[in-house]
Amino acid sequence: MNIYVGNLSLETTEEELYQEFIIFGEVISVTVMNDEYIGSGQPRGYGYVEMASKSGGTAAIAHLEGKRMKDRVINVVEALPLTNKSGVATPDTRNTYRSNKKRERIFQVTRAA
Repeated sequence: MNIYVGNLSLETTEEELYQEFIIFGEVISVTVMNDEYIGSGQPRGYGYVEMASKSGGTAAIAHLEGKRMKDRVINVVEALPLTNKSGVATPDTRNTYRSNKKRERIFQVTRAA
């Protein structure tokens, strides 16, 4: 299960994020995003955690959403699947998570306009 973690302090390390999630199950990978592609290497304030099981990921989301880390309240949600080059999402994006519902409504409103 891939998990998006937003509103991170710019000083948050991958190891610190790992320590927050390992409590809930096996962590496969942790990535704190940065601007390495434009050369600065500056942290972006968000990252992704991949967990081995859906149950561990769901528990982590439930317990860590809204938690304070380094004086910031973090956002923790299941990461949306990547889209292909035509902008069409992969078939299993139609789940019941609130972040997908919000994006779906925005897409429908934009498309109707």
